[in-house]
Amino acid sequence: MREPRLYVLDPDSIARGLATDIYFARCREILERKGLCSTRVRYEIHCYGLPKGYRWGVFAGLEEALYILKGKNVDVYAIPEGTLFREYYPLMVIEGEVCEVIQLETAILGVLRFYTSVATKAARIRKVAGDKLVLFFGLRAQHPAIAPALDRAAYIGGVDAVSGVPARELLGLEPKGTMPHVYIIVFGDPVEAWKAFDEVVPPDVPRIALVDTFFDERHEALMAARALGPRLWGVRLDTPKSRRGDMRMIVEEVRWALRIHGYDNVKIVVSGGINEEQLARLRDVADAFGVGTSIACPPPIDLSMDVVEIYRDGKWVPMAKRGKWPGMKQVYRCRPIVEDYLDSPGKRIVCSDGSEARPLLEKVIEGGKLVKDLPSLEEIRSYVLEQLKQVEL
Repeated sequence: MREPRLYVLDPDSIARGLATDIYFARCREILERKGLCSTRVRYEIHCYGLPKGYRWGVFAGLEEALYILKGKNVDVYAIPEGTLFREYYPLMVIEGEVCEVIQLETAILGVLRFYTSVATKAARIRKVAGDKLVLFFGLRAQHPAIAPALDRAAYIGGVDAVSGVPARELLGLEPKGTMPHVYIIVFGDPVEAWKAFDEVVPPDVPRIALVDTFFDERHEALMAARALGPRLWGVRLDTPKSRRGDMRMIVEEVRWALRIHGYDNVKIVVSGGINEEQLARLRDVADAFGVGTSIACPPPIDLSMDVVEIYRDGKWVPMAKRGKWPGMKQVYRCRPIVEDYLDSPGKRIVCSDGSEARPLLEKVIEGGKLVKDLPSLEEIRSYVLEQLKQVEL
C-alpha cells in the first residue's frame, strides 16, 4: 500500500532551479549544445496588468527572490521591498548569462506574484480599515507549506497581527488569535469554555470570546461579559453565512445591549468573509476585524519577466518581444504613485516642488553576492504604511 506524502520542494531544490517548467530546462540544454549559454541578457520583471479597480500594487517577495539568485553569477537591481507601484514599472532587473537565469524564471515569478498579490490585498484592507485593528486568519485558505510566507506577505501589507504559530520563530511575530467554534462545542457550554480559556491562557493574551456558537449573538455577548467581567477584552462575531443577515445590524444590536448593561469597554471583533466592501460598511461600528480568505486568495498581480536588453559587440542593445518595452529603465520617485517618472537610468529628474526625484532601482546583488543590507520585516511594513497615507484606494 502506497504511503501518503506532502508534495513540497525544499528551499535548496528551489534555488537550484528544480521548480521550473520543462520548456526552460529543454531550452537550456539546447543553448548549452549550441554554445549560446554565455550570452548575456538583462531580464526585467514588471507589471503589465493590475486587477480591475486597482490603482497600485505593493512589491513584495524580494528577499525570497534574492535567496534564489544569490550565489549565481548575476547582478540584480530592484526597487525596495514594500514599494507601491503602477503598471509598467520595472520592479527588478536581473543581468547575467542566460543559462544562469533561464531555469529560475518560474520560481522567481512564482515567489514575487504570490507575495505581491497577498501584500497588495492586505494593503487595500489596511487602507479601508484606517486605525481599526486587522488580524490575519487566512492560513487555512492555502497550502500549509507556505504558511510563514503567507503570514509575512500579509504583515508586509499592513495587517496588525497574524495567527500562524511558525510566525514566532521564522518572522519574529507573536501570533494572535481568539478561539474556534470546535473549542466551545466540545465544552458544550460557552460559559464553561470562556472561563476555562481565562483560567489556562496566560494573562497577557486578550480575552476575546466567540459569541455565536449556540445562541443569539446579543445573548452570548452578554453571557460572556457577565462571566468574565472586566477581564473580557472583546467579543467576536463570526456568524455562518447562511444565517448572517445584515451584519451591521447585528453589530449595532450587540453594541447597544453591551452598552445599556454597563459593558461599554467590551470591543467587537468581526470575522468571516471580510473584504474591502464589507469592511467599509462595518468600520464605524466594529473595533477590529479578522480577515482571512480575501487576503490569502487575492486577485493575482500579473508580473512578467522578459528580456529587455542583450549584450552584443561590447555593448547592451535594447531588445524585447512584441508588446514589451525594450531597454533598461529606472523609476524616479517624488511622491509615491502620485508623482513618479519612468525613464532611462542615470537621468536627473526634477519634481514639481523643485526637489530631485529619487531613483528606486538599486543594485542589490553583484556577481552573486549581496551588496545591500536587507530591511527588517517591521521596516518593510512601516514603509508600506507610510506610502499608504499618500495614495487613494
